[in-house]
Amino acid sequence: MNLTRDDLIQSDATMNQMRNMIYHLERFMKLNGVSEIRDKLRRMGRNIARTYIKYWKPIDIVNKANLNDVITTIYKKILNSSVSVDFDETNKIVMVKDNDCSLCKYHFNDIDVAGCEIIAAMLSEIINCINKEKSSLILEPLDILESQTFGHKSCIQSFKYKEGGV
Repeated sequence: MNLTRDDLIQSDATMNQMRNMIYHLERFMKLNGVSEIRDKLRRMGRNIARTYIKYWKPIDIVNKANLNDVITTIYKKILNSSVSVDFDETNKIVMVKDNDCSLCKYHFNDIDVAGCEIIAAMLSEIINCINKEKSSLILEPLDILESQTFGHKSCIQSFKYKEGGV
């Protein structure tokens, strides 16, 4: 079967194999003394975003007014997940709560880095790629505040946003 990347984003393939692979990969890296696992997972997410954006983007420009809709659309389209988005306007923080995270379905006692690090990096990179030449808003992942991987009921990812571009 010869599928293109465009074919793959049109499919409703499940995330099971990717989710399983991430935790096997993390265990493999730990076993082999690889450091900065979080950075490596985030790099994976950014790379996924740079490829994905070539085939689909939710909007032509992202700004503060449409950020909530853009985030929820990205989660729905790519991850088949419904999320809630909260803003801390004072500190320019966005928190995304996902009750059904595609990459963090199970609690693992031996895992130190949540799989949704990939999702957080992917989300921010998609938004940054959309706004690459528009100097409107940039988004950077901060931290995974909660994760089903660590036994929480949901995953909460936090981001810092900056209006006006770089």
